[in-house]
Amino acid sequence: MSIFRLNPITAKRLQRFKAIRRGYWSAIALCALITLSCFAELLINNRAVIVRYDGEFYFPTYGAVIPGRQFGLDYDYETDYRALQQQFAGQAAAGNWLLMPLVPYGPFEIDLIDNDFPPYAPSLSRQHYLGTDTTARDIVARLVYGFRIAILFSMILLVMNYLIGVTIGCMMGFWGGAFDLVFQRIIEIWSNVPFLYIIMIVASIVTPGFWTLLGIMVVFGWTAMTWYMRTATYKENARDYVMAARALGASNTRIIFRHILPNTVSTIITFVPFSVASGITALTVLDYLGFGLPPPTPSWGELLKQGTDNLESMWIAGSVVIAMTLVLMLVTYIGEAIREAFDPRKFSYYE
Repeated sequence: MSIFRLNPITAKRLQRFKAIRRGYWSAIALCALITLSCFAELLINNRAVIVRYDGEFYFPTYGAVIPGRQFGLDYDYETDYRALQQQFAGQAAAGNWLLMPLVPYGPFEIDLIDNDFPPYAPSLSRQHYLGTDTTARDIVARLVYGFRIAILFSMILLVMNYLIGVTIGCMMGFWGGAFDLVFQRIIEIWSNVPFLYIIMIVASIVTPGFWTLLGIMVVFGWTAMTWYMRTATYKENARDYVMAARALGASNTRIIFRHILPNTVSTIITFVPFSVASGITALTVLDYLGFGLPPPTPSWGELLKQGTDNLESMWIAGSVVIAMTLVLMLVTYIGEAIREAFDPRKFSYYE
């Protein structure tokens, strides 16, 4: 017997989600993309994954900087592993070799070509598979690392917004009365504050970083979930099973965590994918407008801005648009499947 047994209702919902093939495979694909982005240094990096030199193995990817003299080169700064790979190619008898990532360029590395100016078109020979941007940085590297930052940003934003919004919304719906009225007025006033103006003011005072932008978006982003949670809590609080639990002497904490929250989870979870998508697009828009992450941080919005400013280099804008379309399409399919699978009209905790 398994120690971890799913609630029968949850098991039914998961089975229903798996039956919606488009959403199920989209979830697998998105999880694979997130996992790959977490280990992007092994796939896209200017450091070698493995180096074998004089009978010893080195793993520079996640290690400390290894100077060139360590491998018999004549400089003390960090090893140029692409040049070292070419050197080892002519020393096959010595048993020295190295394994480079699939894309041997980092997101900040500039690869200029003599007598030519960036951006450079896609090239298999130089391993710029989607070309470079206007400062000769590899677009694949910028896309992948930009995706990792965007998905991390949206996930943290989601957790913080839900933590605040669900807590306040549940209290408003459960207690009602003066508490509900006061917070309704606070939320109405707070929702009318122009968010973009706040970002512009902050950007004019300090350089907005990851946590600065995240904090501002959390401050203004929790109100939407509060309304949904308030309405769902009001409905569940009037159910017979809640009244029965209260008549049996159940505490407010038990009623909320054992009865109300489990039955409002369908409201909470169906908005998760769309909240992730809105977090990604919000960061992209801010970066595009110049109020987002500071350069040279990898960013989809910054790449999109370069693409619209250099329409003759179609690979820049095209790469970003295709990447965003793919990710947002996957998220949308997942959201539709979750919404159908967690439909409270199909499965509920008081059947």
